[in-house]
Amino acid sequence: MMKRERVIAAMHNQPVDRPPVGFWFHFPTEKQLGEPCIQAHLDYYNQVDTDIANLMCDGYFDYPSLVVKNAKTADDWFFMEPLGPDSAFIREQVARAAAVREGLSSDCMVLYHVFAPFSSLRFGTSDEVVMRFLKENPDALLHALDVIAQDNSLLCELLVKEAGVDGIYYCVQGGERDRFTAEEYRDLITPSDLAVLEAANGVSDYNILHCCGWAGVPNNLEVWRDYPAQAVNWACSVEGLDLTKGKAFFDDKCVLGGFDNRPGGILATGTEEEVKAYAHALVEKHGDRGIMLGADCTLPAGIDPRRIQWVVDAMNERI
Repeated sequence: MMKRERVIAAMHNQPVDRPPVGFWFHFPTEKQLGEPCIQAHLDYYNQVDTDIANLMCDGYFDYPSLVVKNAKTADDWFFMEPLGPDSAFIREQVARAAAVREGLSSDCMVLYHVFAPFSSLRFGTSDEVVMRFLKENPDALLHALDVIAQDNSLLCELLVKEAGVDGIYYCVQGGERDRFTAEEYRDLITPSDLAVLEAANGVSDYNILHCCGWAGVPNNLEVWRDYPAQAVNWACSVEGLDLTKGKAFFDDKCVLGGFDNRPGGILATGTEEEVKAYAHALVEKHGDRGIMLGADCTLPAGIDPRRIQWVVDAMNERI
């Protein structure tokens, strides 16, 4: 099977010649913008033989609103307006994606990493400010998230229609059990989460939902259970939910993962034989239908790409 064909089949729980593979990581500061970032993506994805290329939004984590950066009270957020289609935030990311897409040497499935509005807002100021302003005026938070959702939705649309990516790798955060109750999350955060995801679904059938475990704290995964995506990725090592159980939890959607992304995980520390054996064991345990091998989250910066290739090689041994 061709790479893109293999990923599409896996996303639809159809037979594959072997499970698709996809791993990614954030690039160092000097490679997060402009041509250095484009070249860093190409150097990596043209070296390894993965089925998925997830293009990172490095350098654009922050939502670049002066209102957000300068707000003194929650009510200041009511002055927020969308950045719009001509903003550098949108145009530069679309240009990056188009350039990387053009330079890829294989037929892999190309995704672009987009954060949900709650994360964009947190990156644009700070976690402490967002949670404090939320307590001051929840309606101000809802307005801010709605504004950001408009821009992130437009970004998704242009990434597919103009840059030519196949889909969106959509990262939701903030579901930690010590941050919100499930009901609070659904009331405050879910509307903007879904606004962007539904926009992505409007232009692509190949979107992956990433339920991020960045904080190392288990999430209320049930708040994301019904989110409409073609495949789901979560932190197995943080949530205590393996691929088989997670596939059942997410109503038999295609799942991506299996490897601990942390520096002490087997992918970062194991020998070639150990990494390959672990990859084979994942397939033996969880099957090869509706399963894509990847990591809980982004891998450590600077990881040797040969380690990712070992996983690809292991899967090719199954053909």
